[in-house]
Amino acid sequence: MSNARIAGVGMVKFCKPGKQEPYRVMASTAIKTALKDADIDYNLVQQAYASYVYGDSTCGQHALYDVGMTGIPVINVNNNCSSGSTALFLARQAVASGAVECALAFGFEEMQPGALGSQWEDRESPFGPMLQKLDECSNAPNGPLALRMFGQAGTYYVEKYGAHPDIFAKISAKSRSHALKNPYSLFTTPLTVQEVMDAPGIFPPYLTRFMACPPTCGAAAVVVCSEAFAKKHNVKADVEIVGQSMVTDIENTWTNPIDLIGAQMTARAASEVYEQAGIGPSDVQVVELHDCFTPNEIITYEGLGLCAEGGAEKFINDGDNTFGGKFVVNPSGGLMSKGHPLGATGLAQCTELVWHLRGVAGDRQVEGANIALQHNLGLGGAAVVTMYKKV
Repeated sequence: MSNARIAGVGMVKFCKPGKQEPYRVMASTAIKTALKDADIDYNLVQQAYASYVYGDSTCGQHALYDVGMTGIPVINVNNNCSSGSTALFLARQAVASGAVECALAFGFEEMQPGALGSQWEDRESPFGPMLQKLDECSNAPNGPLALRMFGQAGTYYVEKYGAHPDIFAKISAKSRSHALKNPYSLFTTPLTVQEVMDAPGIFPPYLTRFMACPPTCGAAAVVVCSEAFAKKHNVKADVEIVGQSMVTDIENTWTNPIDLIGAQMTARAASEVYEQAGIGPSDVQVVELHDCFTPNEIITYEGLGLCAEGGAEKFINDGDNTFGGKFVVNPSGGLMSKGHPLGATGLAQCTELVWHLRGVAGDRQVEGANIALQHNLGLGGAAVVTMYKKV
């Protein structure tokens, strides 16, 4: 197998539910943007992977047919919040294995306002066993599933490591400060730590409204190709995927709220990526990680090895998660400020990182970015970690 390259990326600006264009329009726009960025014709794409959570089967075909109808395989992917990176994983795998020379991964979502909930109340929920374990290992207050799990993980972290609860607010304020320089961000109003702390509570005792990402609608797309394809078609595919891992839960790891939201999955995936790439976390300059709730950003710092276990508070207070520190984490503003349309999120993260590695990220550019790291998480569960290198 040989490493795959990123030939083109594209996304639309995410928006609040009710303000969006139809998913078909958002997705086809993102795809056309990625193809234009790669400077190739759609006829050269040999496989496509469409990621989304809320939609009927073959929505991927419906969106792609507005771009073209060439008879290629279209695989629809639903892997919860990690759907976008799962589509990228499959496209990268198809190219790296030699099965195809050029593949397309695209994702989209039209979401409803409010907290995430199940669309299938007439059958077993995949989260039943996880909620049972949460009840066994904690006294988590009632609430919507994701809020309950990530909120209780934040409580557990504070109690275990003696961290000050304002770390969650500091993450929100940092992410919003990054978003101010991102034209693709949904939220562009500055936030102070005190404003975050004083916002209405959503999960006791620590989480407030500004510590949770909003439901949003949007789309993103990535064209993946081989080095030989790039040379043949004169494509400037100068960003390489040098490591990628997708893992799921293993037995006997759901012993505390942090592991229930994928901390061990993240650590295993990151370890595999560092081994594949021969590059460690200290060599990374820019990171886009899954900050659906601010406690998850804190937990993910440690899972990715950006800081030691229990060291997130010092990491944050030292400014090592922002410009001027060891890493710039979520220069896009992250899910917290950019938005989180489930099927598009992983591909939007990839798009942001590619822009930084190319040096075209504008006012938020991470100077000297050569190595980038991506983390995308789906409860239920799956964690996808990807490392990119400028070549």
